[in-house]
Amino acid sequence: MLSLRELERAARVLTDEFGGGRIERWMQPDAERLVLTVYRRDPASGAGGKRHVLLSAAPEVARVSALAKLPPATAQPPALTSYLRKHLSRARLLRARIRDGDRQLALRFESREGDFELVLCLFGRRSNVYLLDAEDVVRAALRPARDTRPELAVGEKFRSPGRTVPVAGEDRFADTEDSGYLAAVEFHYAGEEEERGSDDLARRLLKAIRKEAKNAERRLARVESELAETDEVNDLQRRGELLKSSLAKVETGAAEVTVRDYAKDEDVVIPLDPTKSPKANMEAIFKRYHKLLRRLTKAGGQLDAAREWRDEIVALQQRVTGLVDSPAGEEVRSALEEVAARPEIARLLDRPVPERRDEPAATSKLPPLLQNVPRRLLPRRYKSRDDLEIWVGRSDEANDHLSTRLARGKDLFFHLDGAPGSHVILRTEGRPDPPQESVLDACELAVHFSKQKNAGRADVHVVPIKNVKKPKGAKKGLVYVTGGKTVHLRREEARLERVLASKLDD
Repeated sequence: MLSLRELERAARVLTDEFGGGRIERWMQPDAERLVLTVYRRDPASGAGGKRHVLLSAAPEVARVSALAKLPPATAQPPALTSYLRKHLSRARLLRARIRDGDRQLALRFESREGDFELVLCLFGRRSNVYLLDAEDVVRAALRPARDTRPELAVGEKFRSPGRTVPVAGEDRFADTEDSGYLAAVEFHYAGEEEERGSDDLARRLLKAIRKEAKNAERRLARVESELAETDEVNDLQRRGELLKSSLAKVETGAAEVTVRDYAKDEDVVIPLDPTKSPKANMEAIFKRYHKLLRRLTKAGGQLDAAREWRDEIVALQQRVTGLVDSPAGEEVRSALEEVAARPEIARLLDRPVPERRDEPAATSKLPPLLQNVPRRLLPRRYKSRDDLEIWVGRSDEANDHLSTRLARGKDLFFHLDGAPGSHVILRTEGRPDPPQESVLDACELAVHFSKQKNAGRADVHVVPIKNVKKPKGAKKGLVYVTGGKTVHLRREEARLERVLASKLDD
């Protein structure tokens, strides 16, 4: 990771060598690196050329550097790249600077939509890249905020960590000319990153294979337990056939019946369901018999495959463990990559993690505050008669997000007294006293999205958002309010129809 002194020099070099250039491309090689391609004409010769700047937030090797060529990009552009391509396409890089005297490199851009700042923060495991608008509000980030600084989530105001006075450190590249400074930084860290990548691959492989070995053992145990039900299948078949032969003798409502098995010269007691007829009891036994028979047939075909895969994955686990314990080198790296390239192992490594695949919502028609908000948390949006937006929560979790994260300033909170329902927010755009018609429109929606949606009259509580609090540990969707007023609403069908018809697309 670069020192503050090295980052200060990098800022000067970026301003001198890239300042005034146009952004030709944004791309991400992975979840921790961002690359921008800058086209700039040399002031002296007038010749133009493209160069690639890397911003890396990888904890151990976080840096800004220059790349000789573009690395491969991800198949689908992540959220930050999508935002940059939409809002900063062809933007001009104005300058680079250090924010607040700390290891925070800020690149200032001028675009058609105004000024933006891309801030590379080098804070070890909390390293990240943030895109800020002209008001210093976070619009997108390279790494998830929960993994670095949760207080800097999208929509929040950017602020420095406020640590102790940072240490300048040394410039390890002091002997390098400015023209080759950023390239020297990349050359230094590229080797470390390659070694780190090998260690990371070994860790990921071992974790995935260990997990799959446990799964394989469980699958084999399940198949073997299903095959152990053979005796039950035979017993069900016997009871079904005996009951079928004696069906006329069974009394309706009986809890059991005793039938003579002449083949074995013994009496068999068959339990029955008193609520079913004798024929229905017989059909239930045969249904259970056929279901178990199908399962046994399937399990029989799976047994050999389950054992073979269990043995194979255990052998792979032993091999990778041996590679991890071996001295690092090209042979070890190649062997690890060979294992990772196997189709069945590649599938294990590519398995999605549900809590980290919450895709941000499309930003084409959304206001800035809602851009990059996960789709499941997006509120429904309507327009009041006075052209103010009214936002309605879609679920308990979305209600919490709406009332505690999205609503702000002089917005108003609406909820029915004594009845569960969606949280409703009137976006007042800073007005201390919003129009009464807009308030009534929001009241109508609060009733409509509640358990009293068919009521002719309802009491709606209206409270400034600053008076809405979420107690620690409270269940989802539950907030406490103080103050405010109650609107005794007489329902108007025409008003409700007009507001519902004003729904804005997501």
